[in-house]
Amino acid sequence: MTEHPGRKRDREATRARLLECARLRFARDGYDGTSVRDVAGDVGVDAALVFRYFGSKSGLFGEAMATSQEAVVLPDGPVEELPAKLLHQLVFEDWAEYAGEHPLIAMLRSASHEDMRDRVRQQVCEGYLGVLSELAEGNDDKDLRTELFGAWLLGIGILRTAVGTPSLTKATEADLTPHLAAVAKALFGREVPV
Repeated sequence: MTEHPGRKRDREATRARLLECARLRFARDGYDGTSVRDVAGDVGVDAALVFRYFGSKSGLFGEAMATSQEAVVLPDGPVEELPAKLLHQLVFEDWAEYAGEHPLIAMLRSASHEDMRDRVRQQVCEGYLGVLSELAEGNDDKDLRTELFGAWLLGIGILRTAVGTPSLTKATEADLTPHLAAVAKALFGREVPV
């Protein structure tokens, strides 16, 4: 029996829509706060279809958030420009497919899920912090200073988007730029372009 081409397209479209809705749900509500029934309801299908396509909630989560690792890439350019670019990317860029937040911040909502915690740790440690450490002068507590800078940037993103603190929510990129320069100089021991 041959498959009807329209059905295959419909299945692919439904599967893609499930992944899109799951990505938004996991980004906004985290792994524990998202149910298969919620995702299925967002698409207007039965929850059994989610299990047929992905096997389990964990399978859905893995596929939906796999693209977050691809999206979380370091900006191109000289390492000296990285702090300013990360400020823009982590705090001010609109990531609509992740409920408006940078995928890394969205991934943190599911950090209680072991797979996601490992992904976040790998992305942060091997990606961002590994490159940022090249900015730090000297060897004394270089890694600690780099992690403090990363925590400062992530903290701004979390307070601005997840918590919605008033001053950070109203702040523009230009408002934060002098502070970025001061913190970068204090922690890295050198001027960085902002």
